[in-house]
Amino acid sequence: MTIVPPRPGEPRRPDGPRDPGDAWVVTADGTRYWGRFGAAGLLAVDAERGVLLQHRVAWSHHGGTWGLPGGARHQGESACDAALRESAEEAGVPADAVRPRLISMYDADVWTYATVVADVTVPFEPVISDPESRELAWVPVDAVDAYPLHPGFAASWPRLRMLLDTHPAVLVDAANVVGSVPDGWWRDRAGAADRLLAQLTALAGRGVAAARLGLSEHVWFPEIIAVLEGDARGADDVAGVTVVRAAGAGDDEIVATAERLIARGRAVSTVTSDRELGSRLERAAASVRPVGWLRDQL
Repeated sequence: MTIVPPRPGEPRRPDGPRDPGDAWVVTADGTRYWGRFGAAGLLAVDAERGVLLQHRVAWSHHGGTWGLPGGARHQGESACDAALRESAEEAGVPADAVRPRLISMYDADVWTYATVVADVTVPFEPVISDPESRELAWVPVDAVDAYPLHPGFAASWPRLRMLLDTHPAVLVDAANVVGSVPDGWWRDRAGAADRLLAQLTALAGRGVAAARLGLSEHVWFPEIIAVLEGDARGADDVAGVTVVRAAGAGDDEIVATAERLIARGRAVSTVTSDRELGSRLERAAASVRPVGWLRDQL
């Protein structure tokens, strides 16, 4: 593998010093990949308007084609951070207007490209904010194939399109999870719930390996919902986790929450080692995973 700096007219940041990641990786057979530390792009999905595509200027790599706003990762930068930064630089995508749903990783051994699929949570209009974009457009999902696509995106689009209807959710029986560790939870149930919620927030940020959810691709960012009951209901709300406080029996609220999520089209994985509750959830069409499944990730 050889690292080759860019030549005039090749991808570059419009202002400021060049990042060390802005270089070509060239393999022994002459294949060129942009980004010394790999690259990442954002596939923003708007339920009403479709997906956000970038029409690349003629002088760029594969110029004239349509693809995703994205570019070289910085050293030590996560795929999500890189995709959000690049899409902000190239298309004016506000980081707080999208929620990552999954990362699809193309691995060429010496180089990787991460596609971050993210749902639009706050509608926005893209803005051409650097010289690499000729045009930006919301394209209906069914119309994407009619565009002259960047070869890399064209190869991945059929697979990505199939995943757009997959919305995983992890529903946590907090009392069962908290009770699995003898850390004094019985003396301070709200405090124990606070500790669990903090761990769930961290998990929401880093995502869940696809294989753990029985899904394809690399990493997913499922909705995480924790049901609290009894004294644990005094725990504070946290970022990245939906907290449901059961008015009555916790098990009944968990089943009802699972049914609501399934009605919204979510693929629900419920975390509990309570066998009776597990049977009720399976009858409601939710999958059930033991507490150890979650503890291993926390």
